Amino acid sequence: MKITITGSLGNISQPLTKALVEKGHSVTVISSKPDKQKAIEALGATAAIGSIEDVDFLINTFTRADAVYCMIPLIFSEPDIPAYLRRIARNYLQALKQTKVNRVVLLSGWAADLISGDNVENIFDELTNVTIIRPASFYSNFYASMDLIRGKGLMGAFLTLRYLGVMALLKGRRGLLMGNCGGDDKIVFVSPIDIADAVAEELLTTTESKRIRYVGSEEMTCNEAAGIIGTAIGKPYLKWVLLSDKQMLQGLKMAKVPLKLAELLVEMQAVNHSGAPLRNFYKNKPKMGRVKLKDFAKEFAEAYNKKYLPL
Repeated sequence: MKITITGSLGNISQPLTKALVEKGHSVTVISSKPDKQKAIEALGATAAIGSIEDVDFLINTFTRADAVYCMIPLIFSEPDIPAYLRRIARNYLQALKQTKVNRVVLLSGWAADLISGDNVENIFDELTNVTIIRPASFYSNFYASMDLIRGKGLMGAFLTLRYLGVMALLKGRRGLLMGNCGGDDKIVFVSPIDIADAVAEELLTTTESKRIRYVGSEEMTCNEAAGIIGTAIGKPYLKWVLLSDKQMLQGLKMAKVPLKLAELLVEMQAVNHSGAPLRNFYKNKPKMGRVKLKDFAKEFAEAYNKKYLPL
């Protein structure tokens, strides 16, 4: 099969590309960075350098593809993240419809249907050959707190924002992870490798109707997760303290996060705190992935001890 992958060599797209190439598929990887071309080609894939903001580029790249994996990278400098997400989703939809790609897999989020405002998933309602992947909270999001753990003995919320460490600094306490979802709240965590496995499986499976697939690796409380990460780096006292929505929003404003993005992040964590995504997750009876948090914690500890933060 000829498969086009978006997301450059990110946490999901890189293992996905490797897996598909190893199975003998012809893979094209879209990246906005020319310096990624050699690395993409080293995996045995073809690099397509361009912007997902450019519909003509997408049409050209999707042409003759049998299947396409679509993801929308978050750009935190965007003043209106929801509008940006809808814009890129519509770009994808236009290119997919024009090129008549047979199979589409879209990366979403496990609480996407619970967030107020327009749901990006709905933009793809016109397609009958699409699987929506709803992954739980990424293990790799813990890397966002690495600098704070090393410098201040603190951890920020599990979102992919380095400056969310401001949450921990609000109270000036050591050895804490904070967010308006935390403490004994139960959530599901997921390895990008398990997500890549699910995406690869869906790309190679035919469907005549839109379907939803949840992906997770392990369920636990936020404090249990903090303990596993903390133990791996010699800080077993790490805790995940629950903040109020107001404290969370205040911290994001202090970090100069655009207001619409800040409000969205607060809402996302509040929804997680409610337990609704966890209930929906189990209603769909997904099979848990193979990579557990203790496995990831070893990689995290190695990166932490090397003072290296993966991109």
